[in-house]
Amino acid sequence: MSQGGGPQPLSRLDMPVQFLKGVGPRRTDALARMKILTARDLLYHAPRRYDDASTITPIALAEVGNDVTVAGEVRSKGVLPTRSGLRIFQAVVRDDTGIVTCAWPGQPWVDRTLRVGDRILVTGPVRFFHGRQIQPREHVLLSRSSPRPPDASRPSDAFRSPDASRPPERSATPEAPHVQGTIFVVYPASEELPQWFFRRAIGQNLESLLKQVAKEDPLSPDARQALRLPALADALRALHRPASMAQKDEALRRLAFDELFLLQILQARLRHRAARERPGIALVRTNALIKPLHDALPFALTDAQARVLRQIYQDMTSSRRMNRMLQGDVGSGKTVVALFAMLLAVEGGRQAALMAPTGILAEQHAGRIRELLGGLPVGVELLVGSATERRRKAARARVASGEAQLVVGTHALIQDGVEFDALGLAVVDEQHRFGVRQRMALAERDPQPDMLLMSATPIPRSLAMVLHGDLDLSVIDELPPGRRPVVTRVVSAGERAAVLEEVRRRVAQGRQAYLVYPMIEESEDADFRAAEAEFARLAQNEFADRRTALLHGRVPAEKKDEIMRRFQRREIDVLVATTVIEVGIDVPNASVMVVENAERFGLSQLHQLRGRVGRGKEAGLFVMIGGEGVEAGERLDVLARTSDGFEIAREDLRLRGQGDVLGSQQHGHAPAFRFADVLQHQDLIAPAQERARRLVAADPDLAAADNALLRLLLDRRYGDRAKLFGVG
Repeated sequence: MSQGGGPQPLSRLDMPVQFLKGVGPRRTDALARMKILTARDLLYHAPRRYDDASTITPIALAEVGNDVTVAGEVRSKGVLPTRSGLRIFQAVVRDDTGIVTCAWPGQPWVDRTLRVGDRILVTGPVRFFHGRQIQPREHVLLSRSSPRPPDASRPSDAFRSPDASRPPERSATPEAPHVQGTIFVVYPASEELPQWFFRRAIGQNLESLLKQVAKEDPLSPDARQALRLPALADALRALHRPASMAQKDEALRRLAFDELFLLQILQARLRHRAARERPGIALVRTNALIKPLHDALPFALTDAQARVLRQIYQDMTSSRRMNRMLQGDVGSGKTVVALFAMLLAVEGGRQAALMAPTGILAEQHAGRIRELLGGLPVGVELLVGSATERRRKAARARVASGEAQLVVGTHALIQDGVEFDALGLAVVDEQHRFGVRQRMALAERDPQPDMLLMSATPIPRSLAMVLHGDLDLSVIDELPPGRRPVVTRVVSAGERAAVLEEVRRRVAQGRQAYLVYPMIEESEDADFRAAEAEFARLAQNEFADRRTALLHGRVPAEKKDEIMRRFQRREIDVLVATTVIEVGIDVPNASVMVVENAERFGLSQLHQLRGRVGRGKEAGLFVMIGGEGVEAGERLDVLARTSDGFEIAREDLRLRGQGDVLGSQQHGHAPAFRFADVLQHQDLIAPAQERARRLVAADPDLAAADNALLRLLLDRRYGDRAKLFGVG
């Protein structure tokens, strides 16, 4: 976004970190390995933990059996050998209330990192071994003893609250330890760059850097007041020197807003560019096809479906190109909504295309659409890579001539040789299964067709706004009435035999079953059941008299589709599989699914798997085997108590952490955040998006002098991604 071939230095904050006081050139490589290249990077090197002195236990009160954090001075130390050859490093630590021995079995190297007189923070269980003894899980060097080495200092005062900046008074009572009122910060560190280095380097440079930050705050005082956020300089000071944990939280909120705001500006620029360079097709709704379909449906649309359709119709009949994400849970009726949208395109004299990730799913969509349309005069074409060349050629000819009005297919729709006569709407089903460029390729026509992306993997609205802020969002948050819930059970491994007997009973009654495993092959590194080994065993034992098949990611695509077709035609009784069936086809006769080692799956993934059963007249049964441990049991109980995919997605996000979710997104989506958390800070997302869209509407290229800072900050954070989408 900057001129002259790359980002221009903005201020002292962008100078190489080696020129900061107390850093020097010899640490440059080590800092670079931690992605700290500039003064700004060091300033934003956020602590990974904060220890409040109110939660630090006075040594005199550290009781055997408790897990404690203590802070004190190393009074003596040494390495003790044992008869077994194990070497134990021990240090005696003292605070104003008493002394305790800390022992690191098998870690004699700690002796080289600590000195007598150092102040340390120690966390671990208190045990009794010749007196009280703490075995630290973690220790942090707070300050170096005197005499100091040439590159060391005593930075601890710079990281205390103002009340604790003076040496504390001595006290003989354990209720008043000398660390009272202090917030200790613990930075991400390394063997090359220990904790004390970051404490010193940040402490020596913080105030001088904050003077520059105060001149470059991208939020005006009025904006900060409206959002109830502190100034950026105050936030960064509190990030490193919080006077209280509440002040630290306020600092994180401000820094989280900045991250969300920058991302929403980028996405708002993508929206604006699409609207400016890709004008929409103002379609005319005649109801010649929409009304007959509505009248002929054997069911009534839900209120959520009707609401979403109104949003889609408004987009498609306007001069602005539609670019909308349609979210809905399993069975919420997204395909019917998409069909009504496609018919609007046809009423307006255009074609519509629906792209699915697999050939068998495309075939299912085409069959369902033909069934719903009945005798309506609409040409439906199926275009998949598995068809013969002769059929593909004939299908391409009908698409090119306009005879095919609704075209359903796979990625074959975007291959060379496929030309549409007048494409007005492109629908992408299970959009996350396609790369960004694949999704964009279907819409790269002239004029630009409207775009509808569908996802059957519910995600919280706050996360959707982060990942898809450049899109308008529609959510079908209601299931059709009368849909029978799937019976969900969580059982232990000891109940496996009874579960398989229930599967045998259902299969004997003419039903079909899925057995799902987390791995294809057995591994020495993991004690999980694997699909290949279990298929071989089950085919010779429990299901020796039944037709079984194995399906996993290494099965060639054509064979994979053939196995699923055979399962759909009831030629297979029991399908042993991995998660390749997560996004599959309707098999109404499949009434039971068993998932082994269910604790190895994400909750949303398990919910998607559960959606494969219970699609017929008989109530489905979903059994999860595993869940060893309290945490795993709590996770799986979420599935047992609710069938709401959005509630499950929120819990999944809370349990897995947003790093896993954001980090697993395909190229082109938002990166993982350093400060923002889409659940903790979800109240900031909407105002960040609203403010960003208003800003871009007034100054699309951020050319105004007041927006120069934002432009440079965007370039530094999103330069590569911005260039990919042409807004760099």
